Amino acid sequence: MIASHPFDSRSFSDWLHSTLANFEGPYSLKQFQGGRSNPTFLISARSGDYVMRTKPGPKSQLLPSAHAIEREFKLLTALSQGPVPVPHPLVLNEDESLIGRAFYVMSYVPGLVFFEQSLPQMKAQDRSQIYAEMNHIISLIHLQDWQRLGLSDFGRPGNYFQRQITRWSAQYQSSAQRPIADMDYLMRWLPDHIPQDQDPTTLVHGDFRMDNLIFDPETLKVKAVLDWELSTLGHPLADFSYHCLAWHLSPDLFRGIAGLDVAHLGIPSEADYIQSYCDRTGWDFSDLAKDWPFFIAFNIFRLAAILQGVSHRAAAGLEASSGSVAEGNKVQPLAKLARAVITRSA
Repeated sequence: MIASHPFDSRSFSDWLHSTLANFEGPYSLKQFQGGRSNPTFLISARSGDYVMRTKPGPKSQLLPSAHAIEREFKLLTALSQGPVPVPHPLVLNEDESLIGRAFYVMSYVPGLVFFEQSLPQMKAQDRSQIYAEMNHIISLIHLQDWQRLGLSDFGRPGNYFQRQITRWSAQYQSSAQRPIADMDYLMRWLPDHIPQDQDPTTLVHGDFRMDNLIFDPETLKVKAVLDWELSTLGHPLADFSYHCLAWHLSPDLFRGIAGLDVAHLGIPSEADYIQSYCDRTGWDFSDLAKDWPFFIAFNIFRLAAILQGVSHRAAAGLEASSGSVAEGNKVQPLAKLARAVITRSA
């Protein structure tokens, strides 16, 4: 965690005491590592610990449709009484006059967060257990009855890939700092190669990866799924294939496991991991194979567009991390990798 924060004020202190039930100060505020899209802070008070998640800056300076913490709060509220483990949402504040940005406060969930997907400090049997648990949790998310949860207005069923390609192409173009030929190629290729299937609709997390999970130190079970900013109603295989990018990204590019001896590490192969997901959700493994290159290329493109946005915000002074500008350097190699995935499948 880092200690810098721009809004520790008397008015914020008064708000905490008047709004959070049983809140008792004094308190301290520290920013968590990660959470650069929506800065996330630990509030430590005499009454306990809380987590605050904010937009990165004033609404007028943000990209359209980005940083939707209001949607995130709504989803946490819907999920908090069900089997998907999430922090308990406490209060949403959309009044930007208080700290200069919208935010919400949720419960603090202690536990382990792993940033390296190779899990270098773990034993092989623990790695195997962690990957099995991640597979279980993403399957559980996709099996939720979003209508029963009151999320019928959380997204538009159907046509998910077309909408996502349009959205991330626009986001990328609005934040691009120089032309990248492979990104231009992907924006042309992807709309013409969308799989023609039944386009199923489930709840999707949108950024389901290892470092957005909190694990119990003793059982290695997931205690909470974090960072639901990009969640919506959409195609479950788009969500799952994004999670599977770990097998396609090298450790130096985005903390992936491509090129590592996963069998020696106790990590399943991508094929075995996909089969486990199919066993849990009822998908037919053979139906996935023909469209898998599209899913992977789409998600690498999407990741590249997200990182371009991170770099753009950093250049504008809206990112807390000093390394955020450098994320833009990953866009070109990611786009090249996505194009290579397409070429290999042709």
